[in-house]
Amino acid sequence: MPTIVVEVMPKAELLDPQGKAVAGALARTGRGVVSGVRVGKRFELTVDGPIDDAVRATVEEIAGEILSNSVIEDVVGIHYPAEVDA
Repeated sequence: MPTIVVEVMPKAELLDPQGKAVAGALARTGRGVVSGVRVGKRFELTVDGPIDDAVRATVEEIAGEILSNSVIEDVVGIHYPAEVDA
């Protein structure tokens, strides 16, 4: 069963308090080489059967309407498994 990965991130123009907290923790622990962190979400969707155009359209709809809040987040990636030649 193929797994599709959807990545959602806060909009670039919005503050990211989680990312700021992680960046602060990195600096406090001597890892100041990292100057910024943004925290997002990763969803793994497992589908039955092959991934065709209808499945892709449904996943795009789910990503935009259910997995993300379009006011504060962007869907930054939908990754489909590589096609394997038999």
